[in-house]
Amino acid sequence: MIDVAGFSFNKLVIFGVGLIGGSLARALRERGDVAGARTVIGVGRSPASTARALELGVIDGTAALSDDAALSAALAGADLVLLAAPVAQTQPLLERIAPFLDPDTIVTDAGSTKSDVVAAARAARGDRSRQFVPGHPIAGRESSGVDAALPDLYVSRNVVLCALPENRPDTVERVAAMWRATGAAVHAMTPAQHDRVFASVSHLPHLLSFALVEQILNSPDAALKFSFAAGGFRDFTRIAASSPEMWRDICVANRAALLDELDGYTAVLAQLRAAVEAADGAALEAVFARSREARTEWQEQRAALTAAPDATK
Repeated sequence: MIDVAGFSFNKLVIFGVGLIGGSLARALRERGDVAGARTVIGVGRSPASTARALELGVIDGTAALSDDAALSAALAGADLVLLAAPVAQTQPLLERIAPFLDPDTIVTDAGSTKSDVVAAARAARGDRSRQFVPGHPIAGRESSGVDAALPDLYVSRNVVLCALPENRPDTVERVAAMWRATGAAVHAMTPAQHDRVFASVSHLPHLLSFALVEQILNSPDAALKFSFAAGGFRDFTRIAASSPEMWRDICVANRAALLDELDGYTAVLAQLRAAVEAADGAALEAVFARSREARTEWQEQRAALTAAPDATK
């Protein structure tokens, strides 16, 4: 049973009402028994995106980022603010909204890197960074934009919070309760730990997926290769359909951890290349068997967690 008891909000302001922000808005208003006025205001760089969110009923109102009066009105009395924009925009956004934030408004984000986001919050907010709780919902789809938003996107998914030493415990718990209300399971990590983990299991796989498509594009018979690509290519490159802007920012922001993972992967690839060159089938099979066993175990654990009655507690 999903634990949503005790969570309520009157106003949530989302900067970037796409898949992530839109799904949060839909989850909080369409699932469970979240209380309060539940007003959601969307702010975006593109009037078209927020207009579409309004048209779909995902948000109740919009504000332009460039309009001081509208931004002030949008943020007045807000319980929570979510920054669901590319991570490179974190500091400019925090600086932009700083003059209009109420002292009790809690700000969090959905960025895929955390050390840079923490630095941005401290640079932009100074001693008021205690209002900011870094977060990362681990959810996504091939499609992006508010049309892809789902009320159940976060059910049985993980959300990582990287609380700052200056955050009050009740502030962190408020953000955690918001995500639990969507059906997610909330976990704590330090920013450095978060960035190491996701460089390995998220950022590197995306880089490799983009790299394979790029390699084929650069070959003289690219069209022929693409015409015969099937299931294996589809599965490996699915995440190459992700936002180039978002992944550009992630790779740059988390470059130290990503380079470590890339070096480790390159070393394994070199070992496999040597085995292929030497026609060492036993060495290849040993790596393949270990990898298959590890992935099967991971898949079984994921399935068990999703099926567990208390998976979102």
